Amino acid sequence: MSSFVKVVAALALATAGLQTLAQPKAAPAASEAAAPVKPAAPGQKVLRYAFNAGETGFDPARIVDLYSRIVTTHIFEALYTYDHLARPAKIKPLIADGMPEHSADFRTWTVKLKKGIYFADDPAFGGKKREVTAQDFVYALKRFADPANKSPVVAGVMDQKYVGLAALRDKALKEKRPFDYDTEIEGLRALDRHTIQYKLEEPRPRFIDTLAASDLFGAVAREVVEKYGDAIPAHPVGTGPFKLTQWRRSSLIVLERNPQYREVLYDAEPAADDAEGQALLAKFKGRKLPMVDRVEVSIIEESQPRWLSFLNEQIDYVNVPGEFVNQAAPNGKLAPNLARRGVQLYRTLNADSAFTYFNMEDPVLGGYTPERIALRRALALAMDVEREIRVIRRGQAVPAQSIVVPHTTGYDPKFKSENGDFDPARAKALLDLHGYVDKNGDGWREQPDGKPLTLEVATQPDQLSRQFDELWKKNMERIGVRVKFFPGKWPEQLKAARAGKLMLWTLGSSAAGSDGQGALARLYGPQAGSQNLARFKNAEFDKIYDRMQVIPDGPERDELFDQAKRIAVAYMPYKITVHRFNNDLVQPWVLGYRRPVFWNDWWQHVDIDLARAPAVKK
Repeated sequence: MSSFVKVVAALALATAGLQTLAQPKAAPAASEAAAPVKPAAPGQKVLRYAFNAGETGFDPARIVDLYSRIVTTHIFEALYTYDHLARPAKIKPLIADGMPEHSADFRTWTVKLKKGIYFADDPAFGGKKREVTAQDFVYALKRFADPANKSPVVAGVMDQKYVGLAALRDKALKEKRPFDYDTEIEGLRALDRHTIQYKLEEPRPRFIDTLAASDLFGAVAREVVEKYGDAIPAHPVGTGPFKLTQWRRSSLIVLERNPQYREVLYDAEPAADDAEGQALLAKFKGRKLPMVDRVEVSIIEESQPRWLSFLNEQIDYVNVPGEFVNQAAPNGKLAPNLARRGVQLYRTLNADSAFTYFNMEDPVLGGYTPERIALRRALALAMDVEREIRVIRRGQAVPAQSIVVPHTTGYDPKFKSENGDFDPARAKALLDLHGYVDKNGDGWREQPDGKPLTLEVATQPDQLSRQFDELWKKNMERIGVRVKFFPGKWPEQLKAARAGKLMLWTLGSSAAGSDGQGALARLYGPQAGSQNLARFKNAEFDKIYDRMQVIPDGPERDELFDQAKRIAVAYMPYKITVHRFNNDLVQPWVLGYRRPVFWNDWWQHVDIDLARAPAVKK
């Protein structure tokens, strides 16, 4: 992913919000930088991967960044998952024994669990096998509401309105006592050892999407959390196909096959006319998962060394950095030199958006008065998105018209708005009209009250970010607005953004489910400072959002999507710039790759041809 598209999808669109989160402490045994790296055993099938930003830890209740969540979705398992090959996306049971039962009003959901599913071995279990129970899902969800965890996704969890959960959280906050995990609430109940029931205050017709998020909502064993305490981010213990065996923070993450993983066989339901999906099913159907023994994830923040690592066969997969896409896939086709090597290209329009958010509480950019709205609209109109796509992204994106992303409900390719306009003349006219003029003759505009107007732009210290910074500078100089850049490591910028300390920042997100309402959470008042980084608050928008939550898909909901998108454009708390193409390259010895749509768990579905794979270079 590009350097500024770091969130869910670094931010999850369908299931989670964002909130201030301190950097978690890691246990030295798992993350000590000086610890020697244990090499792969001879004959092991190793998938070598690279992230372009550092992870934050592996406790589902305390993470939100994409990179940590890619790891946790391979360690933990939710009740449901997405069919690996189905297009359009299809949810199927994972730990659940069949699809959920729900009441006619979509307020009560009941799920049966399969029996005989066990957590990976861990000292917390005292040498005994530990079966997953319904109570593990109750406990895992309560952890998001526990104030002590400062969960960055608490707003998204509470938005589901589990009966009694808010009161339990409020009690802990009010009395300043430890969260009461032992009090049973009506909204989260283990009816028996293998049956869980959810009761919601309001209808949630699409609640099953939440139950299919293994990265956040997998089963968690209470005894593991209690054993490791503050070091839990370094000790993820789940039921999934892999387990964490080594971790050097922001350097190396190693997962190995979970020896206790049950027998799960490759199976899927691709569409009848899906030739690629049908071929993969025919090749792998019935194979035991995972097919690889080990996954090694390196953190390579700069694009050039990441690209060279792929060319030098040091990593097996790369999402081609924008500056190298013409070398890798000129005119959207695999370069002949790579084709001769057997490299595979997968090109797709992603369910994501890149955007700049404006802090609505900032004393310069924020607020709802006409002049502040005009300022944000002017800045948005001055952003040359076509040049961004052509020069920096090498044509690998399409202009965005709204906050809703492709492949999700509510996305309309025919929708057109001011969000997609580049019009410096109109931008200047807006600024002039509302008093943002050069009052002292220094060539730069001042605020209406005469104070300096300087944009404080958060950025990252990598080469690609510097290209975007240069474009920002040119765009703003064109309309007479001064900018100042504040570089910082991406995880640190994310923490500052959630705390409301940044004026504006450019980043992005990917959908975590098929419902486009997840994107609208960025504008929902109760999620201000969480998923709603801009801290936008508008009663009319919130009313629309609340209505959309409780009604089924249909014409009424489609109309509400349209209204919500237009409110977003009118107030401009976000300038949505593009939806990106992904150009994935996979080495010839990696078999079975297919880019997921809304989910990130694919490592268990690929195989390594050891006869073709090079020896792992250390």
